[in-house]
Amino acid sequence: MSPLIHHITSDETLPKSADVVVIGGGIIGASAAYFLARRGLSVALVEKGYVGCEQSSRNWGWCRRQNRDAREMPVANLAMRLWDDMTAEIGQDLGFRRCGLTYATTNPKQLAEWDNWRPVARQFDVPTRMMNADETAAAVPTAGGRKWVGGVHAANDGKAEPALAAPRIAEGARKHGATIHQNCAARGLDITNGRVTGVITEKGLIRTSAVLCAAGAWASAFMRMHAVSVPLANVRQTSLRTAPAPDFGEAVFTSDFAMTRRLDGGYTIAISARATLEITPQAIRHAKPFLPMFMKRLTAVEVGISRSFFEGPDSMRRWQFDKPTPFEQFRVLDPAPNQRTLATIMSRLQTRFPTVADAGVVSTWGGYIDSTPDSVPVISPVDSIGGVFIAAGCSGHGFGTGPGFGHLAADLVAGGATCADPTPYRLSRFSDRSKIQVGDF
Repeated sequence: MSPLIHHITSDETLPKSADVVVIGGGIIGASAAYFLARRGLSVALVEKGYVGCEQSSRNWGWCRRQNRDAREMPVANLAMRLWDDMTAEIGQDLGFRRCGLTYATTNPKQLAEWDNWRPVARQFDVPTRMMNADETAAAVPTAGGRKWVGGVHAANDGKAEPALAAPRIAEGARKHGATIHQNCAARGLDITNGRVTGVITEKGLIRTSAVLCAAGAWASAFMRMHAVSVPLANVRQTSLRTAPAPDFGEAVFTSDFAMTRRLDGGYTIAISARATLEITPQAIRHAKPFLPMFMKRLTAVEVGISRSFFEGPDSMRRWQFDKPTPFEQFRVLDPAPNQRTLATIMSRLQTRFPTVADAGVVSTWGGYIDSTPDSVPVISPVDSIGGVFIAAGCSGHGFGTGPGFGHLAADLVAGGATCADPTPYRLSRFSDRSKIQVGDF
């Protein structure tokens, strides 16, 4: 069962042309459309399902700087400011709250890793405080005799509401003139003399000179049809949602699971780094650049095989642009949750926070996280096709930074100065023999 989400209306008429077409209505696509439209550009946002339907509504909702890779920090800092600004400018609640994030662990090695991150915190002016065992026990009281060795608190980080954010940001883009087209799959690009001249959708052609592919788990498959290699591995994760429950903190990470309190008083709960990397044609194709990450995180990732080998974004299927495509077949990528992971969450929840467990589970779901070999996003022009840009591969870090990476993508598309240095996010780093440095967090 997919998570709840705020649904928005579509614009009925597909424009014949637009300055920019944004493909994908997730948090980054919606944010990019918003910032492009604010510049006065005509923007058409096309989404094969409905805005926010995939990973942008299936995540924890954390808006954090704590424990991020240093390469992401300039954009993460920007994103925190933008969450505040966009809420005021759009005039709708995105669920953003600077509630603070609390981390607690039983693992001394993990505690040391958090402590080792403090120079990054100082470099980027992030308020963060290490907690001893007693302070952590007071901040995260649990049943079952759980003994924390320590923790960390990031006072100015927070959360937003995945069910609200992308749809309401898209509505904000529409207030500035953007058009929103749901159930409208982009099938491919119209290219003339090495430059994009249009986007072919199931409802017709939109003439344009600029395209941003923000298609998440589908980005690699879409670009592959135009001989552009985007190394992505789609990793399946599992989450659940409880009914309203007693308050044990707004956003808490523990050795057992992560808990985020939603606006309705219930919790979204998942196990950090517990994921399944499915063996698929796309995974096999990009296996070599992913080896460093796989070796680093071997113990946290299961390897499996499922129907995704034959269908969906990882199957390496090809299609014709004048006939239905996999994008129409899979309007919403809605993988089944891992039942073993759900059982583990509930067992731990009953032991550590029994009153939360007793509130009951309202829904469970799976989601595919589009991950790069170094866990750093691709926000980049495509060198081989003029006017085409990619914003994908946020590797599970994309919701909180979504407004920032959407702003950076919009800057690249529009040309001129950018809000952050785009060099760490260039697509060419995977083909120019740059050393792959796997993100630490």
